[in-house]
Amino acid sequence: MTSKKLHPSVEKFKEFAQKHPKMVKEVRSGKATWQELYEDWYLLGEEDARFDPYRDEPLKKETQEKGEMKWMNQIGGMLKNMDGNQMQQHINQLSQAIGSIQGVLAQFQGGNSTRGSAASSSADSKPKNPFSFRKD
Repeated sequence: MTSKKLHPSVEKFKEFAQKHPKMVKEVRSGKATWQELYEDWYLLGEEDARFDPYRDEPLKKETQEKGEMKWMNQIGGMLKNMDGNQMQQHINQLSQAIGSIQGVLAQFQGGNSTRGSAASSSADSKPKNPFSFRKD
């Protein structure tokens, strides 16, 4: 008998399937096919949530801890690479932009409050226009 060499990715999937007997049971019960599982494994990877039902509980916790550590390492790396002066400059620019927006909002709110007080004091006065444009 001659044995055919399988593609390396198929070999890895077979190893993955052997580690997860729940997956084998699902295929045997007819709920899934090997083709579907292989395609999901190939496209999404072993760590995808698609394969969580087939994992044992300790493995889930282990992958969650790895994910948390990976996240913390990313944050640590970002903090190490951050330039304090550049960050302060960005914060100042953001503060100026927020101040400008607050100024525009205050003009509109100020126009509304003067309108209400002017209407109550004298009915003949015209309300101020919130847009002060100059004509050429």
